[in-house]
Order: sequence, then structure tokens, then C-alpha cells
Amino acid sequence: MKLYPILLLLVCFACSEGQAPPALPTAEDPVNERLATPALIVLGTVQDAGAPHIGCLKACCRDLFAHPDPNLKVVALGVVDPENQASYLFEATPDMTGQLNMLKNWGPAAAPELPTGIFLTHAHIGHYTGLMYLGKEAINATQVPVFAMPRMKFFLENNGPWSQLVAQQNIALQELTSDTPVTLTPNLTVVPILVPHRDEFSETVGYRISGPHKKVLFIPDIDKWEKWDRDIAAEIAQVDYAFIDATFFDGAELNNRDMADIPHPFIVESMARFQDLPTAEKNKVYFIHLNHTNPGLRPASDQARQVVANGFHIARMNEVFPL
Repeated sequence: MKLYPILLLLVCFACSEGQAPPALPTAEDPVNERLATPALIVLGTVQDAGAPHIGCLKACCRDLFAHPDPNLKVVALGVVDPENQASYLFEATPDMTGQLNMLKNWGPAAAPELPTGIFLTHAHIGHYTGLMYLGKEAINATQVPVFAMPRMKFFLENNGPWSQLVAQQNIALQELTSDTPVTLTPNLTVVPILVPHRDEFSETVGYRISGPHKKVLFIPDIDKWEKWDRDIAAEIAQVDYAFIDATFFDGAELNNRDMADIPHPFIVESMARFQDLPTAEKNKVYFIHLNHTNPGLRPASDQARQVVANGFHIARMNEVFPL
């Protein structure tokens, strides 16, 4: 039963009407209809440590320990190009095992267990530690292309256990240059973009992902917008979808950490910054990388409803965006 063309029309129609594209059936279902044209899939939306969060005694995690939510995975995107039998993973998270299975189920019917390539943004735990599953203790992969900036590449080459993945050729590092396009297939191009963040072990990048018809901005981690030498509104204007850092809804979430030490742009700050943008520009914004304390993770919360009422979106698992 061929459902995807109809669902694709629904996705496109929803976007044109200023609404979020509907989530397709879960990719964990092996009978799910596969994607037939290039597309992006949301594979995770949560901050590095996931939800429930280690040691969290708050109400946001209490029930999740007893009843885990399969839709709360660490932030990652998947991109598939069925026409060229290719799939790509953006971020190698601690949830990578399940995310790769999801990506495979969305991709070409003959897709291998591992993607055509993996793109990393930086060296914080939720964004690269999934690489461990490519080693000899797990799948013992052979030369999976891993795209990384120079400092990130150096970090992996010179620090164990990641250096073992390089030495044993489980991964093949591909060095990126900021603002330099990488052509993946005739349908897909990726451009890394440097962003300011805590760069203890590597630089941090976002990505502009271009398909045959649509472009995507992916910035899961960044410090306050005013610290960037680019105008985020101008960057949004260049794309069709913008997945941007929304770690915290506001400054009241944490009562045990100095928010100055983790200077992500709050959702309320981003909404204020974008409040004068045209409706069509606001409609491009999908907040992602939400901390376990962020009420935006709960669609029925007042805060999540406020985001939608203001013309924006919160990214949700299994949403599919045609490229």
C-alpha cells in the first residue's frame, strides 16, 4: 500500500499553511512506508544528557524513570537520498543505536545498517560519543566516513578511546572547512558554519543542508545570539527550515546551576528577537536541543502552546521534511 506520496503532499501543504508538518508513522515500525525522495527526519530533540536526566529528582524526570518515553532521544537529524541510495546522520549521540535503526527504516529498502556518513558539530558528550558503537566492542565498522572540523578531527585522532576507532579504521575522518560546501550526492550539499560555544576540545559548527528544493539550518548548540558574528535572522532568511538551540525555555528552570556558565539563547529570548519577523519567517523556526527541564518538551504545557501561538514550532521526533 503506497501511502508516502499522499503523506508528502500533506507535509508540503501543512508547511505552506503555516503549520508544522505532521509526523509520519514511527520509523521503528519495520512495515513503515519508506521515503521515496530526499528528506530530513528528526531523530532526537533533547539536550546531551537526555531525559530522564541522570540524578534528576524533579517532576520532569520522576515518571520518565518508571515509564521511559521513546520520543525523548538526544538531538540528531537524519537525511536520506533514496535516489542515490544514501543516508547521513547529523550528530553521533548516546542514543545512536536506535537512531540509526530509525534512519535505516526511513531510507532506501536496501540500506545498510550504517549510514553513508556522519556529521559532527562539536566535542560535547551528546554530539559525538555515539561513535563508540562503531568500535570493536560493538559493530566493528569499516571506515564509516565521519565529517568533522580540524580541531574536532585532531581531538578524535589524539585521544582515546576515539583514536582507536581511527587506528583500527572503524571510522574514516573527513576534514571540513567552515563555509566550504561538501557535495554528498547530486541532490545533497552540506556547508559547515562556525558558531560561538564552549570550545574546550573542539570548535563548534552548525550546518546548512541543501536538497534539490529546500534548505535547512541546523544549530543545536550556540551561545547567545549577540555573541555570533552573523545575524541569525539573515541566516533564517536563506533557508526553508531552521532547527535552532532551545536548551532552556527561560532563566528560571535551573535552581542549582549558574546560568551564566551555560549561556544558550533562551526560547523566550529567541522569540523576542524574532517577534518582528514576517509570519513566514517565524514559521521556519523549529526549536531543538531542549534540556530535560524545558517545559517545551511537553506539547500540552503552557510554554509549548505559547511557542506555537507566537508562530514558531518545537521539533518533534519522526517529523519529516522534504528536501
